[in-house]
Amino acid sequence: MAGGGFGPGPGNRRDYPSNLTPYVIVTCAIASTGGLIFGYDIGISGGVTSMESFLKKFFPAVHRKLQIPDASTNQYCLFDSVTLTLFTSSLYLAAFFSSFAASIVSRKLGRKLSMLLGGVLFCVGALLSGFAEAVWMLIVGRIFLGFGIGFANQSVPLYLSEMAPYKYRGALNIGFQLSITIGILAANVLNYGFAKIEGGWGWRLSLGGAVVPALIVTLGSLVLPETPNSLIERGKQDDARANLQRIRGVPNVDQEFNYLVSACEASRRVEHPWRNLLDCKYKSHLAMAIAIPFFQQLAGISAVVFYAPLLFQTFGLGADTALISAVVTGSVNVVATVVSIYCVDKWGRRFLFLEGGIQMLICLIAVAVCMALKFGVDGNPGEIPKWYAVVVVAFICVYVAGFAWSWGPLGWLVPSEIFPLEIRSAAQSLNVSINMIVTFITGQTFFTMLCHLKFGLFLFFAFFVVVMTLFIYFFLPETKNIPIEAIDFPYFIFLQFLQAVNIVPRSFMV
Repeated sequence: MAGGGFGPGPGNRRDYPSNLTPYVIVTCAIASTGGLIFGYDIGISGGVTSMESFLKKFFPAVHRKLQIPDASTNQYCLFDSVTLTLFTSSLYLAAFFSSFAASIVSRKLGRKLSMLLGGVLFCVGALLSGFAEAVWMLIVGRIFLGFGIGFANQSVPLYLSEMAPYKYRGALNIGFQLSITIGILAANVLNYGFAKIEGGWGWRLSLGGAVVPALIVTLGSLVLPETPNSLIERGKQDDARANLQRIRGVPNVDQEFNYLVSACEASRRVEHPWRNLLDCKYKSHLAMAIAIPFFQQLAGISAVVFYAPLLFQTFGLGADTALISAVVTGSVNVVATVVSIYCVDKWGRRFLFLEGGIQMLICLIAVAVCMALKFGVDGNPGEIPKWYAVVVVAFICVYVAGFAWSWGPLGWLVPSEIFPLEIRSAAQSLNVSINMIVTFITGQTFFTMLCHLKFGLFLFFAFFVVVMTLFIYFFLPETKNIPIEAIDFPYFIFLQFLQAVNIVPRSFMV
C-alpha cells in the first residue's frame, strides 16, 4: 500500500459482533438529515442570486450590468461583486467560528444537543433571510445560518461514525453527504419554481424555505438516542451499554464496550484536547484533519455548486435555462452519492478518492479549454451556440459526479473515523473549521478570480486536484472494515516527508 498506513495489524484487529439492525438504520437516517440544512443553503444561494427581482433589490449594480450588455462587456466579469459574493460566503465564515463552540458542546453535552442547536440557529437565520428588507438583514441571516451549519457539521459525521457498525460505517456515514445532495437538489428545484412567481417575491420563499430542513433537523435531534461513546464520555455507562446492545443487535457487547470504556478513560485524562492535538502521537491525525478539508474545497466544487446558475449564465444560457441546468447537476450529485454509498465499504476509500480525482481533473481541463476557445482572454464571445453551452454543462455534470462519489462524502467520512476519542471532538471541529474557512475564501473570491484569471481559474482548481490526488496516493491508507475505536494511526510518514523537504522544522516531529 502506498505511503504506509494506519489501522490494526493482523494480530491486533478487533472484530466486534454486530448486525445491521433496523434501529441503527433509522437512527442514522434521522441523524443524516443534519446535512439537509447545509445542502439546502448551498443550492439556494446561487439560484436566488440569479433572480432578477432579488438582484434589483439588493445588488442593483450587478442587475444593471446584466440588463445593458454591450460589445465591451467582459463575460468573465458579469458577477464580479464583493457584496454579492459576501451574501453567499459570509455563512461559511460564521460556521468557521461556531465550529469551535460546537466542539465544546459536543464533547461536554453530547452530539445530539449540538445537532439541536444547529437546527434552531439555522431556523432563526432562515426567517431573517426570508423577511430581509436590506443587505445587512441578509448578511445577519446568513451568519445565523452559518452558526447552525457549524454545529450540525461538527456533530453529525461524528454521530454517524460512532453509531454505525464498523462494516457499514462508510455507507451509513455517507448518508450525511446524501442529505447534503438532496438538500442541494431540492433547493435547485424550488428556485426554478419560485423564480416564476408573479411579483418577483419568489426569492423570499427560497430563502425562508430553509425553515423546513431546519425543523426536520431540530425535531429529529429530539428523538435520537445519544451515541455510546458520548454516554461513556459523560459517565453514563449503564445507558451506554444498553444503547450499544440495541444498536449492535447482539446481547454480548462486552468486548466493544470494554474497549470504549478504556478509550474514554484515556480521553478523561486529556484536560486540554485542543492543546493535545499538538502532541507528537497525534500529529499525523492533525495533518489529515487539515489537509483533507483543505484539498476538498480547493478542488473548486463549492464555487461551482454555489454559483451554478450564474456560471451557466456566464456560458450564455438564459436565467430559466441556467436554473434547469442547476437542477440537472443537482440530480447528478444525488445519484453519484448513492453510488458512493454502495461502493465505499466494498471498494474502499482510497479507490474512490483516486478515481474521483482523475475524473475531476479531466473535466476541469475540458471546461478550461472550452472557455479558452470560445471566450479567449477578453471575455467577449459574441453569439454562443446552445450546443456549446450544453457541452460545458455536461463536463461540469461529470465533474460533479466525480466529486460526489469521492471527495464529497469521503472528505467528511475519513476525518470523522480516524480520530481517537480523546481528541475526536476537537479534531472534528478543526476539520469543519478548515472546511468552512477555505469554503469562505473560495466562495468570496470565485467571481473576482474568474474575472482576472479567466479560463485559467479552472486550471487553478485542476492543479490542486492533481496535488490532492497524489496526496491520497502516497499518504492515506485504507480504513474500511476497521472498528472506529480500533483505528490506530502510528505513522508519521506525511510529516517525515514535509520535514525532509524542509516544509516543517525537525523540532515539530519531537
